Amino acid sequence: MVALLIVGASLWYTNFLVKSIAEQETNQVKMWAAAMEQHAGMMKSTEEFFGKVSEQEQMRVDLLAHAYRQVLDFSNNENTAIYLEIIKNNISIPLVITDDAGNIMFSNNLPDDQKEKKTFDAEMRKAYSKFKPIKINPGFGQIQWLYYNESLIYTELKAVLEGMIDHFLEEITLNAVGAPVIITNADGTKILSYGNLDSVQMTHADYVEHQLEVMRSENTPLEIDFMNTGKAYIYYRTTDLVEQMKYFPLIQIIVIALYLIIAYLLFSWARRSEQNQVWAGMAKETAHQLGTPISSLMGWVELLRMQEEPFVGTEEMQKDIERLQVVTDRFSKIGSVPVLEPTDLIPVIQDTMDYLQKRFSKKFEFDVRLPEGPLVVPLVSSLFRWVLENLTKNAVDAMGDHGKITLELTETPEEVIIDLSDTGKGIPKKMFKQVFNPGYTSKKRGWGLGLSLAKRIIEEYHKGKIFVKSSVVGQGTTFRIMLKR
Repeated sequence: MVALLIVGASLWYTNFLVKSIAEQETNQVKMWAAAMEQHAGMMKSTEEFFGKVSEQEQMRVDLLAHAYRQVLDFSNNENTAIYLEIIKNNISIPLVITDDAGNIMFSNNLPDDQKEKKTFDAEMRKAYSKFKPIKINPGFGQIQWLYYNESLIYTELKAVLEGMIDHFLEEITLNAVGAPVIITNADGTKILSYGNLDSVQMTHADYVEHQLEVMRSENTPLEIDFMNTGKAYIYYRTTDLVEQMKYFPLIQIIVIALYLIIAYLLFSWARRSEQNQVWAGMAKETAHQLGTPISSLMGWVELLRMQEEPFVGTEEMQKDIERLQVVTDRFSKIGSVPVLEPTDLIPVIQDTMDYLQKRFSKKFEFDVRLPEGPLVVPLVSSLFRWVLENLTKNAVDAMGDHGKITLELTETPEEVIIDLSDTGKGIPKKMFKQVFNPGYTSKKRGWGLGLSLAKRIIEEYHKGKIFVKSSVVGQGTTFRIMLKR
């Protein structure tokens, strides 16, 4: 009882600790999610600021492009001085003027990687493809083109903004307090970033979908809005530590249960071993005690035979003495290592059943069905005879003052099967296994060791099987013995 209380208290306290740690981990994840949501709001405000700056820069680019169109339009009679002033004050918008063959004739505010170029190649055409070039017709049959791009300030601002977005996504995954995180685009078709997940497994679509499904079931994803990349969703769940700790009490229960089972099995084994030692000791002591009176009886029988008129019962006395010697031999072998010898089973069974039939009332009918020819099996014949005697005596006791005993032997390539049936009172099905327990008996007298010894002899010594094949209360019982060939 004390042990159960200790185990119960330990399990309760462990479960309490696991729940407390799990709640703490969950609260940390929620605090992290709230901080990320607030940070996302700050990012949105920053993006809105950059958006307004970019709008102003875009207006400057448009104004510069308009100024060039007005200046280069020779049909324009308006005062172009203001447009020339706008062009003069341009210090950030890249400009390139080329001839019709693509040779650069003039450039201004070019990035460092473009300043040394002499021709307007495919790479530059791609870089300046956002705005349609302005056609210049200076006369003399020549055609020139004016290319312009977003201002350098706007380009730098956009690079800074993209760097901030990347840094923000990286910060989300790095500061996820151990919680697995996945960031996707608006429709969930692209993984923008992730953290605290197996990088190898993340290459498999099934694993990613499973993680997203678990995260959706635990928490509502956080929605963030990037002006350049659009909406994104932050999915997250509780840490792996919390998931593992959920199973810790169950693991502890299993370990304790295994420990108790092993302890019980060891205790049972020790108890059975002690019982076996007591039985073996009692059997050997009984054999030793029987030895003296048997030797004495043998001497008296010899004296009776030496008389001028021998006693008429001398031969029968000799048979009983031999019987006592067999019993003594059986007891002496209990607890010893058995020596199995190849033995013809047919005569062993026939002689035993003939001997028993002569010693019971003629009201008991014996029907022994044995095949012809030798049937050799590994056997300790004296102990096997004892098994047959115990089963037969139990059958006679179960039948009362009359009945029929049937013994039938069948064989297969691997084993020999012996069925011994009676017409007695039968055994309830729930008692089929208990009848082999030491001390079990339905008789007023007896120690209940006969079937227990029979089971030990068949299963431990001969490595066979013995069990109740069938039984019907009020009709009879059949015991089956199976021996390996």
